[in-house]
Amino acid sequence: MRAGLIVAFWAVAAALIISLVALPISLQAHLVAGLTVVACMIILKFFRAQGIWRLIALALGTAIVLRYVFWRTTSTIPPITEVANFIPGFLLYLAEMYSVMMLFLSLFVVSSPMRSRKAPQIDPHNLPTVDVFVPSYNEGADLLATTLAAAKAMTYPSDKVTVWLLDDGGTDEKCNSADIIKAQEARARRAELQALCASLEVKYLTRARNLHAKAGNLNNGLEHSTGDLVAVFDADHAPARSFLTETVGYFSIDKNLFLVQTPHFFINPDPLERNLSTFQTMPLENEMFYGVIQRGLDKWDAAFFCGSAAVLRREALQETNGFSGVSITEDCETALELHSRGWTSIYVDKPLIAGLQPDSFASFIGQRSRWAQGMMQILRYKFPPLKRGLKLSQRLCYMSSTLFWLFPFSRFCFLISPLCYLFFSLEIFTASGGEFLAYTFTYMMVNFMMQNYLYGRYRWPWISDLYEYIQTIYLLPAVLSVVANPSKPTFKVTSKNESMEESRVSELGTPYFIIFGILVLGVVATGVRVWAEPYKADLTLVTGAWNVLNLVIAGCALGVVSERASRRQSHRVRVERPCRFVMGTEVIDAMLKDVSVGGARLHVPPSAEPSLKRGAAGTLEFQPFSNLPVQHLPVEIRKVGMDDKGLLLGCRFMIEKPEHRRLIADLVFANADQWSEFQKNRHHDIGVLRGTIWFFMVAFYQTGRGLSYFFGLQRIGGSRPPVPSISPAVK
Repeated sequence: MRAGLIVAFWAVAAALIISLVALPISLQAHLVAGLTVVACMIILKFFRAQGIWRLIALALGTAIVLRYVFWRTTSTIPPITEVANFIPGFLLYLAEMYSVMMLFLSLFVVSSPMRSRKAPQIDPHNLPTVDVFVPSYNEGADLLATTLAAAKAMTYPSDKVTVWLLDDGGTDEKCNSADIIKAQEARARRAELQALCASLEVKYLTRARNLHAKAGNLNNGLEHSTGDLVAVFDADHAPARSFLTETVGYFSIDKNLFLVQTPHFFINPDPLERNLSTFQTMPLENEMFYGVIQRGLDKWDAAFFCGSAAVLRREALQETNGFSGVSITEDCETALELHSRGWTSIYVDKPLIAGLQPDSFASFIGQRSRWAQGMMQILRYKFPPLKRGLKLSQRLCYMSSTLFWLFPFSRFCFLISPLCYLFFSLEIFTASGGEFLAYTFTYMMVNFMMQNYLYGRYRWPWISDLYEYIQTIYLLPAVLSVVANPSKPTFKVTSKNESMEESRVSELGTPYFIIFGILVLGVVATGVRVWAEPYKADLTLVTGAWNVLNLVIAGCALGVVSERASRRQSHRVRVERPCRFVMGTEVIDAMLKDVSVGGARLHVPPSAEPSLKRGAAGTLEFQPFSNLPVQHLPVEIRKVGMDDKGLLLGCRFMIEKPEHRRLIADLVFANADQWSEFQKNRHHDIGVLRGTIWFFMVAFYQTGRGLSYFFGLQRIGGSRPPVPSISPAVK
C-alpha cells in the first residue's frame, strides 16, 4: 500500500513538473516562481528536512532547471544563418546541457546514498587466506617500510595472510639496462628492498619486464600467490590494524561479491588545500567522492575499485584473467568488467588507510591527467552505456563516473563565452539582460541549493568550480589527445612525499596569470561598452558580471599555483596518547601530541626542564594500540619549546632495527578511529550564502598573494596573514 502511494506521488509530481516546464508565463512570473522555489528549498534546508521532504525540495529545483533548459533550447540559440554567432553559441548551449545532464545523473546516484554498514563478524574457524599486495615503482625504502610494517601488523592470523612487495622498479629489464647508471640504480634498489622485506618478514617479488604498468605488476603477483582474497595498498597507503577485520567478513556473506572498497584518507593536503591553508577547516576534495558519491554508487551496486585500500576475490579476478590493463585506470576498468559479468561490490564508508596526496601542483595535475585520460579510454573502449551485462542503474552510474571527466570542455566554454561578446560583439546568447538575469540567476540559485542538498557537508560552495578551473587548462589537451588517439596515454606514477624548499610560482603556473590578465581586460571592455553602447547596457552588465565571476575564480587559482614552502618530509598526525620519556634512570610522564613517521611531539611537565636539552637521547615508552606489552622506541630530542601547559619536545625517531618500523606504524596508523574523528570535525555545512561570502574573501586574498609571488614581492619564508575562515560551529 505504502509503495503504491509513493509511486502515485512521484507520478503526480512528474506530471506537475512537465506541465510547469512549458507553461507560458511572463518573465516576472518566472522570476517570482524561481525565487519562491529557492525560498522553499532554504526553509526545508533550515529545518533539516530528510526523506520525502528532501526529495520534494530536489523535485522543485528540478522543475526550475528544466524550465531553464526549455527556455535555452527554444529561445536563446542564435540563428544558424549567423555562423559567427551560432558556432560559439551552440557550443555554449552544449556545455550547459552537459552540466544539466551531469546534475541529473548526480541526482540519480546520490539523492539517497547508502547508509554506512556495520562490519559482519568473521568466523574464526573458516577464515579465507589473504595476499596483501603493495605495488611499487620508484618509491623510497623509508616510505615502503612504513606501509609494509603497517600491513604486517594488521589484525589477522599470521598463517592466513602474506604480505608481498611487488617491485616494478627493480625488474630484470631495468637491472640489465644499456644505461649503466640506471642499471646500477635498479640493482641497488632491488638489493635494498630485498633486505628490507627480509627484515620485515615480507615477500619480495619483481618480474622480467615492466609490461602493462600497475595492472601487469598486480597480475604478476596473482601468478605467484594463492590467497582466496587479495588486498591492495598503494606504496604510500598504510592500513590500520583493523583493515582486514572490517572488510573480510563481507565475502563470507555474499559468495558473488568481488570487491570491498574503503575510502582513501590522506594525512597531507593537496596543493589547493595547502596553498589556500584550508586543510584543517574545509572538507577534503576527495571526501565528496568517498563520503557521498561512492555511497550513492554502492546503492546501485556500482561502487568501483579505486586502485588501493580494497579487498578483491581471487576467483572473480581469474574470470577476467586478472586486473584489466587496456586503460591506464585499471581499477575502474576491472570493476566495470566484473560488474558486467554479474559480480557485486560493496563500499565500506570508514577510512581504514592513511595515504599521501601529491604535494606539488605539477604532480597533482599529472595525477588528474592520468585519471581523466584513463576514464576517456574506458569510455572509448568499453562504452558503459551499452556495455552488455550491466543493469540500467549500473550503466547510469558508470556514465556519471566517466562522463564527469569531460568537464574541461564545458568549463572552457563558460570561461571564454562572455569574452566573445565583450571583445568581439558576438551575440552567442540571444536574450535581453532582463531575461538573462531572470532565467540564469534563478537557475544558478537553484543549482547551488541542489548541490548544497547533495554535498553540503562534504563540498562548500564554489570549491568544485575552483577545482575544475585549475584542472581545465591542462586536462583539456590531455582529454583531446585521448579522443584523437586512445592508445597514446601511458601509466605514470604520481610523485609523493615531495618537499617544497621555497615559496614559488609552480612551473605550470604561467597560463593562469595570462588568463587572469585577459579576464581583467574583459572588465575594462565591460566599462567601455557600457559607455559606448548605453542602449545595450543591461546585456553588457549581465555579461560583465559573468566575466567577473570567472575573474574571481581565476584570481583564487593564482593562490593555488603559488606554492608555499613546506620543508617537512613527513606529515604529522594529531594524537592524544599517554607515554613516558625515559632518559637514563629518569622517567618522565608525558603526552604524545602528534606523530609522523619521522618523529613525535611530546608534552612534559615544566619540572623536567633542567634535564631535557636539545640533542639528548632517550626512549619513548608507550602502550601499543593492539594491547601488546609496553614498547620502547629510541628517540633524540631535536627541539625544546614551551606553552601554557608545559614543555614541548620535538623528538626524532632513531630507527635501529625492523621492530622500530612496526612501532612507528602503530603510533601513526594503527587506530582507524582517529581518521574518522578528523573527518567529522570538518564535516559542517556552512550554507550557500556564508560559503559564497567566505569564498570571495579567500579569492580576494589569494589573488593578491598570487600576484605578489608572480612579481617577486613575497618574502620567502616570511609570515603570512591568516586566511578568512568560517567557524566550524556554523550549520
